Amino acid sequence: MSETAHRSTGRVLIAADKFKGSLTAVQVAAHVEAGLRSVAPGLTIVSLPVADGGDGTVDAAVAAGFERRRRTVTGPLGTPVEAVYAVRGDTAVVEMAEASGLRHLPPGVFAPLTATTYGTGELLLAALDAGARTIVLGVGGSATTDGGAGMLTALGARLLDSAGQPVSPGGGPLAGLASADLSGLDPRLADTEVILASDVDNPLLGPKGAAAVYGPQKGASPFEVEALDEALGRFAEALGDQRSADAPGAGAAGGIGYGALVGLCATFRPGIEVMLDVLGFEDALARADLVITGEGSLDEQTLHGKAPAGVAQAAGARGVPVLAVCGRLALTPEALRSAGIQRAYALADLEPDVARCMAEAAPLLERAAATLARDTFLL
Repeated sequence: MSETAHRSTGRVLIAADKFKGSLTAVQVAAHVEAGLRSVAPGLTIVSLPVADGGDGTVDAAVAAGFERRRRTVTGPLGTPVEAVYAVRGDTAVVEMAEASGLRHLPPGVFAPLTATTYGTGELLLAALDAGARTIVLGVGGSATTDGGAGMLTALGARLLDSAGQPVSPGGGPLAGLASADLSGLDPRLADTEVILASDVDNPLLGPKGAAAVYGPQKGASPFEVEALDEALGRFAEALGDQRSADAPGAGAAGGIGYGALVGLCATFRPGIEVMLDVLGFEDALARADLVITGEGSLDEQTLHGKAPAGVAQAAGARGVPVLAVCGRLALTPEALRSAGIQRAYALADLEPDVARCMAEAAPLLERAAATLARDTFLL
């Protein structure tokens, strides 16, 4: 790292994700900036909160200049919920967790067999109504394992049982699916580019599939995991596209990736890669001498498609050094460097008590950023 260059130019780009359970990405950027300025007030600082397609994706888009829109949609339990999406020009960002996420379930309540993605389909309709012709569908944090069946139904698909009646909501009832008719899908979708943005590349079915890997996180018992996997297999049979069931991202967010790939002709891309494009990261990077990234926990998952790794990869391609802030650091210095991150500053080093660290994340982050500034800028 060229510390002298940092001192003479002092152009810093903050591109961090949320600290889950403590701070949004927007708040992280604000507190990092406050900590930096407490030590080096003359720095030129640009904040570009980022997300990888999961929780916080819409907030990151709004921070980058998109307009926030609100819509009442069907939640995962079938009751109305308030959801937001973002629009700029003819591009929309839809975060499926806003409509179909675990956040909409009461504490301790799960519905692994019956939770629906219908509301996500309603958000996509709202984006189409707003004039979107490119839709980034960020998936993650879902309460559902229905393969995107609810989403497709909201968009006009007909999913019928052997009696010719619509199958009930959720992944479990797909076991009784007899036929699937996608001819009634909203015709505007044919002229719309849908980008499936996810930080996971699991297939739909099997031991690495949507039900087996993520079902237990949504309250599914071993028996229910098996039943959901079989039901999703029936869904793939009815849609007549087994190949897409094995495609990267098909198993994302309870299999909504599969529904998007088959029904919406979506293109799968790593979520952070998509969001960096949408947020204008390259333009901001071109004017930076140092990038500060981060998230709540820097660990092995970070290295597999999470936001800090994507930011570091993009910055490294431009030769811009990267530092990180985090709540918890579980990577060795060697692993950090292999990911393109030269050094990381963890809040847990300042406050080892986890509960207090999360509760006091804001002031701790400012202290960590101040230390980063002292270490980096020759004052």
